[in-house]
Amino acid sequence: MAGGTWESTNKPVLPGLYMNFKAAAASAIQGGTRGTVIIPVKANWGPVREFVEIGSEHAIGEKFSMDSLDGATAYSSLYLALLGGPKKLIAYRLADATAALASVTLQNAEDTPSDVLQLQAKYPGSRGNGFSVTVQPSLIDPAVRELRLYEGAQLLGTYKGADGSATSIVEQINNDHENVWVTAKLLGDGRGTLADISGAELSGGKSGNSGITNADYIEMQDAVEGQEFDLLTLDYAADMALLQSYAAWVMRLRNEGRGVMAVFGGSAADDVSRHAANLAAARSLALNHEGIINVGTGVRLSGVSYSSAQTAAYVAGLIAGQRLNQSATYAVTPFEDVTRRFTRSEQELAVRSGVFLLFFDGRQVKALRGINTLVNPAEGQNNAWKKIRSIRVMDAIHADLQLAAEQTYIGKVNNTEEGRLALIAAVKEYLAQLSLSNVIEPDGYDVILDPAYYGSSAVTQPEPDQVFLQWNVKLTDVMEQLFGTFYVQ
Repeated sequence: MAGGTWESTNKPVLPGLYMNFKAAAASAIQGGTRGTVIIPVKANWGPVREFVEIGSEHAIGEKFSMDSLDGATAYSSLYLALLGGPKKLIAYRLADATAALASVTLQNAEDTPSDVLQLQAKYPGSRGNGFSVTVQPSLIDPAVRELRLYEGAQLLGTYKGADGSATSIVEQINNDHENVWVTAKLLGDGRGTLADISGAELSGGKSGNSGITNADYIEMQDAVEGQEFDLLTLDYAADMALLQSYAAWVMRLRNEGRGVMAVFGGSAADDVSRHAANLAAARSLALNHEGIINVGTGVRLSGVSYSSAQTAAYVAGLIAGQRLNQSATYAVTPFEDVTRRFTRSEQELAVRSGVFLLFFDGRQVKALRGINTLVNPAEGQNNAWKKIRSIRVMDAIHADLQLAAEQTYIGKVNNTEEGRLALIAAVKEYLAQLSLSNVIEPDGYDVILDPAYYGSSAVTQPEPDQVFLQWNVKLTDVMEQLFGTFYVQ
């Protein structure tokens, strides 16, 4: 699927819809399916370098783990993202080369015992060391051995064969579709019944969290690029080198026509520093792009403090869950407080510098203003590009029209006057529907053939397979600043 921006002096080669948004040309749609968040995480359990969809807090514990031991970030990052309400949340677990599977070896009950069965955790991580195995005679038939698998005191599964042999138990374990914990393997000839054992623990499991570097996060970009997503955030306060790498990656994807954004934040120490506003502002100024959002405040929830980098997961979820005619400005959050309350002057500095702030208004924690890190608009941009809502609107219409063009027009409709008029009529009908969602002005849109390429004022002629359109659309916005004059009689 080709698309992206275009330049009159360097037109693209591949077929596709190429669109440049200028300050007077943007539009929007309501709702839609745009709302997928991807988060790389460190965990003590779960598949490594695979994309796992998470739909609930329970799923976090099932797919990964609920703890933060060994530097795990899966629970905090994914839980905060879920609080934001994204339409879809996807986790991608990173691990270094030390990641290992926990295992335990069981013996048979022969006069000369030998290793007969090995249980191995399905995923690498220290969580596997919490599994244990008990083998004992069945209460119903003492001639049959039962293998019971536990995590702590929780029974995960019971397995037994008609003959109580290791072979039949291995088959049961490996064929149990509800078993997401271990795999079984016969050792030697697998003969004989299992010897009784009580609480044999699996061991050797390693999470592989401590050796993860910037290179692992950068390598992940190639995998993520093949996924459909709208927002990405990191699971920790990355250094500026990594943030700028991700910013450059996001810029490239956006130039190629993919409306993706990234949400970052800083460390807990930066959040509560005397210079917190300046540190957050410096981070935004270094990124300075409409596709990058920088969270400047940490939050507290149920007595637990989260850094602004962790809070970025919530902000990504919040943005992904909003309709396109909604704004993040003054959005109410579930948090009980921020980790540091900015002064009025600090808030003004942060907002001018492209920092996404959360603030406590005396009753609730709210988002101050729905802005990205764009401080200095580029040529053809204006202050609308600083608003998250405006960017989402432009991205959404681009994606919708690109899909429609590929399905109905590109390679299917002749490039004649009749074909071009049909295309214009279809786009106008689409914009008319958008106006019903109150994200564009009802009478503030039009679509025409670009005068620079058609008619008496044309400066150049299109190729036979090219169509140049001009979109004139007036965006709406939410009320953010109310000014009044109070007269006393």
